[in-house]
Amino acid sequence: MNKAQLIDAVQEILGGDTSKRAASEALDAVLQAITKGVKNEPVQLIGFGTFKPVDRNARMGRNPKTKEPVEIKASKTVRFVPSAALKDSLK
Repeated sequence: MNKAQLIDAVQEILGGDTSKRAASEALDAVLQAITKGVKNEPVQLIGFGTFKPVDRNARMGRNPKTKEPVEIKASKTVRFVPSAALKDSLK
């Protein structure tokens, strides 16, 4: 599912008199809030999952073309841990 399909799904769930623009703005607001919140602490959505900020250590990698070792710098990333309810919905 891409963003356009997700906007259509949100519009359908919210009801017939909800415009596509309103659904898009609602989705953008949620994504912006998650992005802003996860910079400082985990963002937990009960029944869905948790977005956690994670620090990655520097490590050695390998250039696949030349097979030479390459140092990969330390970085920050986000991990998603699904809730039990989300996992159960996949069965």
